[in-house]
Amino acid sequence: MPGNSFGEAFRITTAGESHGPGNLVVIDGCPPGLALAPLDIAAELKRRRPGQNPLVTTRTEDDAPEILSGVFEGRTTGTSLAILVRNADVRSQDYDALRDSYRPGHADFTYAEKYGVRDHRGGGRASARETVARVAAGAVAKKLLRAAFGGQVLGWVCQVGTVRAAIDPDAVVTTDVEEVPDGGPNFVRCPDPAAYGAMVSAIEQARREGDSLGGVAEFVARNVPAGLGEPVFDKLKADLAKALFSIPAVLGVEYGSGFAGAAMRGSEHNDAFAGGTGVVTETNRHGGMLGGISSGMPIVLRAAVKPTSSVPRPQRSVTSEGVPTIVTTTGRHDPCVLPRFVPIGEAMIAIVLADHWIRWRGQRGALG
Repeated sequence: MPGNSFGEAFRITTAGESHGPGNLVVIDGCPPGLALAPLDIAAELKRRRPGQNPLVTTRTEDDAPEILSGVFEGRTTGTSLAILVRNADVRSQDYDALRDSYRPGHADFTYAEKYGVRDHRGGGRASARETVARVAAGAVAKKLLRAAFGGQVLGWVCQVGTVRAAIDPDAVVTTDVEEVPDGGPNFVRCPDPAAYGAMVSAIEQARREGDSLGGVAEFVARNVPAGLGEPVFDKLKADLAKALFSIPAVLGVEYGSGFAGAAMRGSEHNDAFAGGTGVVTETNRHGGMLGGISSGMPIVLRAAVKPTSSVPRPQRSVTSEGVPTIVTTTGRHDPCVLPRFVPIGEAMIAIVLADHWIRWRGQRGALG
């Protein structure tokens, strides 16, 4: 299979490139009767949209979604749902000098080796522009989760470069309103006011120096019922990891205590069960998943994202013939992708949860 589809019961298939006419997603398996309008999708696309604030790429895209099929009189029909987002502000000429050379850190070389041909305009299919289709699908998945069990997926930036924020996932309500706790536009999507200013300064400094920064985004999925996930190969944690790793620039994924758990003893790491209104745990070092199946506790994940590969500095490389050369990446790029990465990560997590909820519902029977 060519790898352009993801999911089983809630399945998405995407197509599109950075400098092509547009990006398309087809969603199969969305239940009928879900209220859905272009504005629902546009709200999520706006969060990912380029040019939204001074810290991101200046590429200007309206990202207005067009629902081509699968919705009638404001509700999904249960048939294939197709959503198109057109590209408008492309500058393909910015990449003419890169037609026969490879950019360090990019997929130029590997795409050429895989296909024998590559689209050099902004990276083609390897560009993060293709994630606009994922966010459109994620908007549908988020609506489904809210309607099905009051599910919520929320992400934020917890690290930029060496600047780390102190954030309690249970305390974060939103990071997407145009403010942080001490006021001001939330360009970084970090809810920690103490770290926020330092993050902005670090990104601005990297841009001035013709460089870029990476960091870490954290996500929490709340109100997820216990029981989602399949044994062995389709564990919920495995599908969530694949979903996040499929996003460009992701270097690592962890959940719960993550790598810190490797330094703990079992008696320290285990979360004690408690009674009351349902079965819960006193702590959540397991990150909401046990045996790869949701426990009913909040699902907590983190994704490490590398520094943006496109930097306007001369870098050593080779041509497609292996001749040494110097490349300078022009065009419009984010000095740090973390702020726009957050809605993409949320979308992929929502898609996985929607897929596993539909599968679980089919196994357990219709819910009353």
